[in-house]
Amino acid sequence: MEKIAITSDFNIELDKFLKSNTFSQIAVLCDENTYQHCYPLVQLPNHTVIKINAGEEFKNIETCAIVWEALTNANFDRKGLLINLGGGVIGDLGGFCARTYKRGISFINIPTTLLAQVDASIGGKLGIDFNGLKNHIGLFSIPELVIVDQIFLKSLSVEELKSGFAEVIKHHIIADKKAWKKLIETSYEKTDWSKVVNHSIEIKRKIVDSDPTEKGARKLLNFGHTVGHAVETFLLNTTNKLLHGEAVALGMICESYIASNRGMISKNELDEIIIYINSLYPKHRIKEEYKQEIIRYTLQDKKNQGNKILAVLPESIGNAKWDCEISNEDILDSIDFYNQT
Repeated sequence: MEKIAITSDFNIELDKFLKSNTFSQIAVLCDENTYQHCYPLVQLPNHTVIKINAGEEFKNIETCAIVWEALTNANFDRKGLLINLGGGVIGDLGGFCARTYKRGISFINIPTTLLAQVDASIGGKLGIDFNGLKNHIGLFSIPELVIVDQIFLKSLSVEELKSGFAEVIKHHIIADKKAWKKLIETSYEKTDWSKVVNHSIEIKRKIVDSDPTEKGARKLLNFGHTVGHAVETFLLNTTNKLLHGEAVALGMICESYIASNRGMISKNELDEIIIYINSLYPKHRIKEEYKQEIIRYTLQDKKNQGNKILAVLPESIGNAKWDCEISNEDILDSIDFYNQT
């Protein structure tokens, strides 16, 4: 089982971890944002700081080369430790660099965004984008420890918090109908972040423990991501790029609509999902000329088999089904529907 420490003082957990292990060197990986807002809070013995550019557009092999070079220049051996201090990009890329440097050094995650705390830092999915395809190169490898502390959420903008909240919504739709009712009846402004984070971590940890390498049930965590990732990836290098959570929110509406058309969820459940998501996220209308490019990106989705596009569709709120084959027409129809909501 993955080791996750949920704490109100991450430095205490970090100190306990370092005292119970022996590392020859320590490095902290951060981007310019976490270097400014989060790194000053970290208490560590002698260490190396590796700073990279912030943003999904830098989650690539070129940035990995910067990290590997920094570790090499610091004479890191295989007993070194890399501390990933940041959001999903830092955790994914940092873990990938750690596990490939000299065939593998230790790493831990200290997630600083809501998105990373409830989803990205947990479960050992490591990787980078390649040729414009999101998370195309990577591996599964669990970190030695994940330390979750709410203090870092204070540094986030409203937009970043809501981006992470999309993964919270996803966890409710696929796994907890009772909590979903409470979620949609509670004003977002009154969110208890401690409860929200703990709830999502438990849902994800339970699913990941049952299927660490995504052969079955772990695919449920990709709800909203087949269409969402395709839209996010296509728009990444345009002036209309979306935050990850905004793309997943769009994807959840599209994929719920496909499920509704198949009689898997009721019209009332679909309406609940649409109304709640649209109350939180700005509308990003998908232009007609974008649609075929989005289809092209769905064909590269990692859940696919052969030429079949496989998605996760809700069977009802609180339950979902993986490996549901969907067609290009399903996707285009769902995008049209999203544009009209």
